[in-house]
Amino acid sequence: MIIQDVINHLETLAPLTYAEDFDNVGLLVGDKNEKLTGVLVTLDTLEKVVDEAIEKNCNLIVSFHPIIFKGLKKITGKTYVERVVLKAIKHNIAIYAIHTALDNALQGVNDMICNTIGLINKQILIPQSATIKKLTTYVPKSEAEVLRTALFNAGAGNIGNYSNCSFNTDGMGTYQGNEASNPSLGEKGKTHQEEETQISVIFAKHLESKVIKALINTHSYEEVAYEVVTIENKNQNIGMGMIGEFENEMTEEDFLSHLKTTMQTECVRHSRFLNKSIKKIAVLGGSGSFAINAAKAAGADAFVTADLKYHDFFTAENSILLADVGHYESEQFTKNLLVTYLTKKITNFAVVLSNTNTNPVKYF
Repeated sequence: MIIQDVINHLETLAPLTYAEDFDNVGLLVGDKNEKLTGVLVTLDTLEKVVDEAIEKNCNLIVSFHPIIFKGLKKITGKTYVERVVLKAIKHNIAIYAIHTALDNALQGVNDMICNTIGLINKQILIPQSATIKKLTTYVPKSEAEVLRTALFNAGAGNIGNYSNCSFNTDGMGTYQGNEASNPSLGEKGKTHQEEETQISVIFAKHLESKVIKALINTHSYEEVAYEVVTIENKNQNIGMGMIGEFENEMTEEDFLSHLKTTMQTECVRHSRFLNKSIKKIAVLGGSGSFAINAAKAAGADAFVTADLKYHDFFTAENSILLADVGHYESEQFTKNLLVTYLTKKITNFAVVLSNTNTNPVKYF
């Protein structure tokens, strides 16, 4: 097994296509073709984490946060970022960051928070737009079933709980090949009419190359006519944050106590109590102030996130309880998620949960 094999598994869980534009995800350090010795999973890649990887014979670090976020003009060891990169390169250790790709994944960071605090009936809070594409193509009527099957096998035609979805219209296609053509049906230099089926299917945008490859490889025509468009429908399975509910409502005080225990945090900063029961909860791991209005619009009784500033608490406006559990605390269980996932996918290599606490915030 090589490092790229692990990356393939990670990008099945959280395709990098759905990471935020500002982010820096993927393989940041190392050679994807190196043979794998072991995987160390961490929230942040610090020098101590690289030391831990060396000690445990892991030549791939899977990190939630990217150690390289902005461009590096020098690598002299002056900053903690440069020291990590230098040490990783010196010891031939690759570093892969998954960050907002996993934030936006259906079974990612926010799903883990929901499971940790015990929410049911979960849905994406802010579905991502421009992530669904539609393919329209034309194929001889006799070949339509074979092509549809190939497109479905490539991942096209999935809508929510349904698969093998397509729309088909029969009609007459015409074409005339020039002297350099080699038509599979008809003769070059002569206009040919063929009974064709127009097939339309949708697919997630990260599957585009795979779907087009299936189309070209299966279609019998020398020149395959097709179009791909991005549709405006929001993807209910990809996006920031989640919203769910408790099976039984609880008081605001009990809710915050529950958060403190389940999220293993020493401090929960919160907006003023509203003297109402808490049942419907929105969550967003990491810095989530941008989603306060979305949580309110979704009818959440409370919003669990991190990094709220002084003025953010005013935006509760007596309609929602805001709870800041801390940045590290909101994302800490992401390591467990990745270890569990990779352990199921890779059975013959060690997948190790880092025991280095990388939280830079301390409480007195």
